[in-house]
Amino acid sequence: MDPRYPIGEYAFTGEITAAQREQWIREIETLPTRLRQAVAGLSEDQLNLPYREGGWTLRQVVHHLADSHINAYTRFKLALTEETPTIRPYHEDRWAKLPDYEGDIEASLLLLEALHRRWTHLLRSLSEEDFERSFHHPESGKTTSLAYNLGNYAWHGNHHLAHITALRTRLDL
Repeated sequence: MDPRYPIGEYAFTGEITAAQREQWIREIETLPTRLRQAVAGLSEDQLNLPYREGGWTLRQVVHHLADSHINAYTRFKLALTEETPTIRPYHEDRWAKLPDYEGDIEASLLLLEALHRRWTHLLRSLSEEDFERSFHHPESGKTTSLAYNLGNYAWHGNHHLAHITALRTRLDL
């Protein structure tokens, strides 16, 4: 197993059905609870362990999830209110070096709980046509539908959750 991608890289081909979207929405909806369970009982020293050599600490992973999913939620709203907007990328590696990434993870856990509650409400209100709306990413040069991006962010949460749970298993934490 590649410790960078404990559940593999995101790839989805074929038709994205309503059932598939609902599965992804449930994964997004339950991520905050699953994340809170994954970090339960970890000490401050354990939160400062990197999930792999050269990787982020578990603390940074939690804070990154909050920041990344705020950006994802914003991208959804932009795509729903503008015609194929060009989104603004951000340097997640630089964000992970900012002082707030050294802070208590509780703030990010609470942020994710509130954000995902709101995001899930929005997602469940979208029509088939809404999920076909898209945004353009200037760095990749790709235009991505909201349906595909929904799967990407369900994967993203599971991907980082697996970083935490794999380290806990490996070190018997």
